[in-house]
Amino acid sequence: MSPKHVVFKKVSKDKLVAVYMAKRDFVDHCDFVDPVDGVIVIDQGQLKGKKVYVMLSCTFRYGRQDMDVMGVAFRRDLFVVTRQVYPELQDKEKLTHTKVQQKLLHKLGDNAFPFFFEFPDNLPCSIALQPGPSDVGKKCAVEFEVKAFCCENQDEKINKQSSVRLTIRKIQFSPENSKLVPVAETTFEFLMSEKPLHLKLSLPKETFYHGEPIPVTVEITNSSSRNIKDISVSVEQVTNIVLYSNDKYVKSVAKEETSDSVPSGTSLKKDYTLYPLLAHNKDRRGLALDGRLKHEDTNLASSSIVKQEVLKEVQGMLVSYKVIVRMIASGSGGASVGGVNELSNQPLPSVCLSESDDMVFEEFKRAYLKGVVYGSDDESPTEA
Repeated sequence: MSPKHVVFKKVSKDKLVAVYMAKRDFVDHCDFVDPVDGVIVIDQGQLKGKKVYVMLSCTFRYGRQDMDVMGVAFRRDLFVVTRQVYPELQDKEKLTHTKVQQKLLHKLGDNAFPFFFEFPDNLPCSIALQPGPSDVGKKCAVEFEVKAFCCENQDEKINKQSSVRLTIRKIQFSPENSKLVPVAETTFEFLMSEKPLHLKLSLPKETFYHGEPIPVTVEITNSSSRNIKDISVSVEQVTNIVLYSNDKYVKSVAKEETSDSVPSGTSLKKDYTLYPLLAHNKDRRGLALDGRLKHEDTNLASSSIVKQEVLKEVQGMLVSYKVIVRMIASGSGGASVGGVNELSNQPLPSVCLSESDDMVFEEFKRAYLKGVVYGSDDESPTEA
């Protein structure tokens, strides 16, 4: 039995246009980004002389949808491109770039037309700040959307009945660099103590993928006259809003608290293991995610990788992670020791289609977590 390849589809309410795509997530490999491609099926009997367009957009939103300050909406389109699909401006063969499109065109017939977009190098990846349970309205997010619609020209108001909106994700992949071993060292000098306390913090590698445990090695040489106790190690997510505000969110996503101690004149070397998972942080407000909280395939946001000559402001939000060691020194309120930066990124997904693969069509909507009520805003967070 030949393997089956899932193709996602979404149909407009009046059945005029239907969009078929082989995937919903598109990977930024640092040196190139997966192109967005698919096929549109049109009911030409309903068109009545109108044209069919496809739009790819990247939008940064900050605050509620109705939020308006002195006539300025907290929303910016970072990227918008629109292409006419029908009537065709080029032959289908010139617009067909992938084997998936070829198979879909063959299977769906003469009323099927291909579309193809490439991401520019300066766009951020999908990020959304997790709203709190009492928050209403729009969350802060960088969102990508594919929209298919029909009208007499692309600038007129779009009829929602004859349009399809699909929220896609652009996710970050960073290959592992085994040569980089993150290490941080610092020295504390205490009042009335002749000798200092020396701390060394290290990780086995720089890049960790979602779901992967993070082993942390802590080395403490306590030559001071203070006793050290209650050592804790944590992974902190740092999110900087770089458009419209200078807000900064620092949230601990994994933490191990211990009663480990290092008396004066002794040393300690110990390995700790941290598990930064969204499953352990679902009720935390202000965490940066790579999707919507109610979907099964959502993770903590990957670290932002800003490419050379790209303005940080264009990214909307920047996410990074760092490992922090904290401890209490006798006779003082405590010590917080600087940490080691580390990357958290997506594992590389595999999408391929062989000649013998059969296609299975599924609805575009993502799988919901158990207990989450299905809503009408499933694939269009802009309408939430």
